[in-house]
Amino acid sequence: MTLDPETEKRIEQPASDEAERETRLTPAEAVKQMRIRVPVRANKKLRTVIDRVNKDDQIKGWWHVANVNAVARMEINDHSWVHIQIVTNIALKLLRQLTKHHVEPAMVTDYGMTRDDAELVVALTALTHCIGMSVHRHGHEDFSLFLAEPKLRELLIGIFEEPELTVVVSEVLQGIISHRSDGEPLTLEAGILRVADALDMEQGRSRIAFERGRVGIHSLSAAAIEEVEITDGKEKPIRISIRMNNSSGIYQVDGLLKAKLRGSGLEPYVEVIAHIDTEAEKRLVPLYELEL
Repeated sequence: MTLDPETEKRIEQPASDEAERETRLTPAEAVKQMRIRVPVRANKKLRTVIDRVNKDDQIKGWWHVANVNAVARMEINDHSWVHIQIVTNIALKLLRQLTKHHVEPAMVTDYGMTRDDAELVVALTALTHCIGMSVHRHGHEDFSLFLAEPKLRELLIGIFEEPELTVVVSEVLQGIISHRSDGEPLTLEAGILRVADALDMEQGRSRIAFERGRVGIHSLSAAAIEEVEITDGKEKPIRISIRMNNSSGIYQVDGLLKAKLRGSGLEPYVEVIAHIDTEAEKRLVPLYELEL
């Protein structure tokens, strides 16, 4: 997957090391190092919002607390600003791949607005989709809604007037709530966030539990994912190629990614290929003893 250099650098670092290190920083130290980088291209609205986000210590504070809750307290996968940056990059990549193949987003088809506006909706959804983790893991999508609504209006001051402002905010909120496990995305943009969130898996990005010694299908399969690549498909606009070091990674693809793809609205546009070099299959666990 082609991402910006900073995101690539972050992915290459062990997920647990980076995520845990950040939880040990003071809030001021943690916020200071946060800087979202995405390819804004010629989208001036997106550039303005990203600049505002990078100066906003409140939203960065939510990301920090979300990561403390996720990594230090619950010992689950990274929910830091690094996760936010990766998901935002992936979401924009998916949207641009679709529009390249003349698949129009809802902002265009339903409101007569622009592709740039759709990019803004997708990016804002990615940036705020899990700020509710700063409250609690359970129900975090709902918590994200009430935290995000006033913040979205603040970030969009001077970019949109009413009623377009309310349209953009509403579409972002719909994307946030639709990324839950039983979510029902109503737009292409919301479905993109749902899938992008699930694709933050390469280079062991989800393997904190495995690195802390908890062996199970969730931790093993997460540790097996090496690379995710998004390209043109042969039959469809998007091909998602997933390279694994161990066949246990099939669970991440067939059990978790499939669940996020189903009902996302992206099914007609996405093909998924998972592959492994069986001769070089990595032994993740030398011996497994069943604990009763």
